[in-house]
Amino acid sequence: MTLRVYNTMSGKKEEFQSLVPGKVGMYVCGVTVYDYCHIGHARANIVFDIVYRYLQYRNYDVTYVRNYTDVDDKIIARANERGITSQELSEEFIRAFDEDMAALGLRKPTHEPKATEHIAQIITLVEKLIDKGLAYESAGDVYYIVDKFPSYLKLSKRNMEEMQAGARITPGEQKRNPMDFALWKAAKPGEPSWASPWGAGRPGWHIECSAMSSTLLGTTFDIHGGGRDLIFPHHENEIAQSEGASGKLFVKYWLHNGFVNVNQEKMSKSLGNFFTIRDILKSYDPEIVRFFILTAHYRSPIDFSDQNLEESRIGLSRFYEALAQLDKVLAKADTNAEQGGLSDALAEPIERLVQLEERFRSAMDDDFNTALAIGHMFDAVRALNRILAEENNLNGQLQAILGKGRDDLLRLGDVLGLFGSEPAAWLARSAQEGLADAGLSEADIETLIVERRDARANRDFARADQIRDELLAKGVLLLDSPEGTTWKMK
Repeated sequence: MTLRVYNTMSGKKEEFQSLVPGKVGMYVCGVTVYDYCHIGHARANIVFDIVYRYLQYRNYDVTYVRNYTDVDDKIIARANERGITSQELSEEFIRAFDEDMAALGLRKPTHEPKATEHIAQIITLVEKLIDKGLAYESAGDVYYIVDKFPSYLKLSKRNMEEMQAGARITPGEQKRNPMDFALWKAAKPGEPSWASPWGAGRPGWHIECSAMSSTLLGTTFDIHGGGRDLIFPHHENEIAQSEGASGKLFVKYWLHNGFVNVNQEKMSKSLGNFFTIRDILKSYDPEIVRFFILTAHYRSPIDFSDQNLEESRIGLSRFYEALAQLDKVLAKADTNAEQGGLSDALAEPIERLVQLEERFRSAMDDDFNTALAIGHMFDAVRALNRILAEENNLNGQLQAILGKGRDDLLRLGDVLGLFGSEPAAWLARSAQEGLADAGLSEADIETLIVERRDARANRDFARADQIRDELLAKGVLLLDSPEGTTWKMK
């Protein structure tokens, strides 16, 4: 099977072939660290964590770079509001970002560079652009000459004439052309600054990524990622800077994740539907948030809502319930049982179980289709449940099949950053959260189970059904078996 990825540059899926066989260089634009991260940041970072994990699963040696923008107008303004330095503010929110990403189960990138640690490389790159006639200095600022890069807007497919017609020069800017963009900004009173050939100043936003990516990955590398909102102007300007300076292709494959809406509306503080990751994790287990994000293809828009998160909790619970049941059954199985044969009734579910990894890989090879991959994993769970329901005689051969099925689920789940908890513990924690939402305790449920049992013994079936329905309305499902009645959250 061949991995295919959707390249924003070409507008189509392409066969993935890394520049160096067996190795991948990947750069993903990180956050500007002036505030806590929101659900949009969660999606972007989880998406590229999956790309990172899957490439590693495919045995690529991946160098993954994700930067921090730690000098910026917003950082400076927020620091001034709080009466602290820009560095103090940025370090505070870098720590917060790291905590949020760790909670969501992200693997650490290979490198996490900061813009302020690459000032020398930024200055060198700006000097090179000036020397090549692609940039100019004006009153301490340095601007890139967009007209000197003929393929400008090739990523976003925008129309240059229309862009120029609507462009304006902001007061205080010293541009020759409204479309030119800043590579270096002259220092203003009270701002952090660094010495440069054009006087004290600080880098523009776009130049930092060109400098850091080329320093850590080379002039040309395999994958550049980020949200769709970064295609223009950020990534477009990165291309102009990098290819203008080197004369070589900057990036082979451009990957961009889709937007997050909230209750079918664009997320906005003005609409009151703005949620930080920390807000969300007060109500939902981080793995539920991750699972929710992976149930949509990364390029598609996704709608964040309590209903969708609740559906994700239920879906994730199905996996943990199957894993817990497998643990229970295999723990009781006779490890010395003879190999034995398999009944014809189990042939179809066993085949689906055996094919899980092949189907999972086929889905992920199709532009990292996590939604389809999870669908195949659900199918494997249904096969496991059917096998357990139809077969009481766990001979040695069936034990081996079930054991491998469990191992495959856990191993492939790890590729998605899922199923990292001990199943019984996760289910217990999820049940407690559900009970808290329903305003119930375990003691309340056990009392009602006893009352229902007594009602049934007294042939008061109306009361027994009423108890069952009342609990079901609160999300508690009663499960009757010859051993007694147990319960789980619906």
